[in-house]
Amino acid sequence: MWTDPLATPGELNSLAAGTMAEILDIRFTTVAEDYLEATMPVNENTRQPYGLLHGGASAALAETVGSVAASLCIDREKQLCVGLEINCNHIRGKKDGLVTARATPLHIGASTHVWDIKIRDERDKLVCVSRLTMAILKKP
Repeated sequence: MWTDPLATPGELNSLAAGTMAEILDIRFTTVAEDYLEATMPVNENTRQPYGLLHGGASAALAETVGSVAASLCIDREKQLCVGLEINCNHIRGKKDGLVTARATPLHIGASTHVWDIKIRDERDKLVCVSRLTMAILKKP
């Protein structure tokens, strides 16, 4: 599935420098045959004022892992991918700890990708479900 089958979590984490992923401490942990995973802590950078994981932080985690997954499925010399639409259903609140997002493809086409992203806590409880649509563009 991946056009770059040798991509490692370390290489992907190096892309975070100077981005929102760095501020939110999003870390890629697994590049599997058919999914990509990343973690994010629930802390002062990712909580809303009532002490729960901010929905926007969950959306940022989902879009980060989904867009990087999409980028691993294209020819990056000739193409780029950009987010077209994201939705998130917040299932369960989370006050602290770590959440893990897993992106799996629902559709990998020539001009669009659709990714299913599930965010779970340390007990494997579902926190958020997201669907991300990516536009695949030719580089100018």
